Amino acid sequence: MQTNTIKTGFRHTLATLGCTLLLGLGVPSHAETEIIDRVIAVVNDGVVLQSEFDERKGAVMQRLEGQYQQLPPEDVLNKQIMDQLILEQLQLEEAGRYGIEIPDQQLNDALQQIMVSNGLNSMDELAASLASDGMTLAHLREKVRRDLLLNQVQQGVVNNRIRVTDQEIDNFLDSSDGKFATSPDFHLGHILISASSSEGAEQVEAAKEEAQSIYQQLQDGADFAQLAITYSDDQTALEGGDLGWRKLAQLPELFAGVVSELKVGEVSEPIRSGAGFHILKNLEQRGGGEQLVQQTKARHILIKTSEIMDDQTAQEKLNELKQQIENGADFAELARENSEDIGSMLSGGDLGWANPGTFVPAFETAMGETEIGDIAGPFKSQFGWHILQVVDRRQEDLSDVVIRNKAAQMMRERRFNEELQVWQIELRDNAYIDIKDETLEDAEG
Repeated sequence: MQTNTIKTGFRHTLATLGCTLLLGLGVPSHAETEIIDRVIAVVNDGVVLQSEFDERKGAVMQRLEGQYQQLPPEDVLNKQIMDQLILEQLQLEEAGRYGIEIPDQQLNDALQQIMVSNGLNSMDELAASLASDGMTLAHLREKVRRDLLLNQVQQGVVNNRIRVTDQEIDNFLDSSDGKFATSPDFHLGHILISASSSEGAEQVEAAKEEAQSIYQQLQDGADFAQLAITYSDDQTALEGGDLGWRKLAQLPELFAGVVSELKVGEVSEPIRSGAGFHILKNLEQRGGGEQLVQQTKARHILIKTSEIMDDQTAQEKLNELKQQIENGADFAELARENSEDIGSMLSGGDLGWANPGTFVPAFETAMGETEIGDIAGPFKSQFGWHILQVVDRRQEDLSDVVIRNKAAQMMRERRFNEELQVWQIELRDNAYIDIKDETLEDAEG
């Protein structure tokens, strides 16, 4: 592998958000040249440095040249880069204002993905490849952290600005696009025994008998893929008859009605078409049907830490409350008197019926490990110290909820880029921007 083409494969996930990309990591090293940095733009309380501008410009030029694309005129390129850096600085300030941080584990996972996507086996190998480009692993780490911050603030702010009404969801689900998008997907297996309509009755009957024999073998437990390889006349035979994932609307009408009735693992009886006899198997299915979820009804008491309430004191207080409850005190009354969770304390700590994944991991783990009626804790989450009681559990069919949530998410994704641009324009319109280099002043807007 050439060491001057380190790829940051994970960036394509971030690219859909319109945020800064890791525009190439191979930029000329300045290790042998002492450069006095300078401020080229003031953006609210932050700045854009000449070194940032030069590095970004070098990366952009390298990427465009590597793709054999013609570079824009230098003045246009300079202003585009300055505009990008200003916009990034504004969004990073918003991330700081919202208290958004990137955990080390998330950052390490992103670096691991870059390492693997470049065919490297260790961080030492990645560091060596970067060094040949004049870059350090620490520098890459900060570039990745910056991109993840931009991604996270965009996701949080923009998604919060997008409102999808129940009526809009209803309209989408009633549309052809909505019906297609939210319909189930089927992973299908297919065996074809050829028998065209031009063949004689004897040949057609022989094909029918062969298909029926294969169907019976499948009913007796034979391996579908092996029978497809051995007998199928379809072009997917050597792949074990694997048709991949299909929606009903993508299947011939003759197949769609049959597939819709097949449960996972079931095989259809031979289906006659102009090409012969077909046997279909529902290998897997996602979406559609019952979506049974175990919901948990719980209540809790939260004690937050502060300068006067350290971890030990919070635990001691919760242990006292837990002992009172076990001795017969009313959980709800103690929650109303002591809990610092504003959202639930007035209802006696009641959190209602919750689906898996509703709460933060520490809370989910404690709740999942607790039997009905038992009290867990004290345990710590990012919000403070808790005790919780599992009140009940139930199986709930959330098919309609899942479909509506999927529709709402698709509509948000469609609106994301447009709303992102609106938000970015608002950021610029309300910002103080002072560009020190007069050749770049148009970037102030």
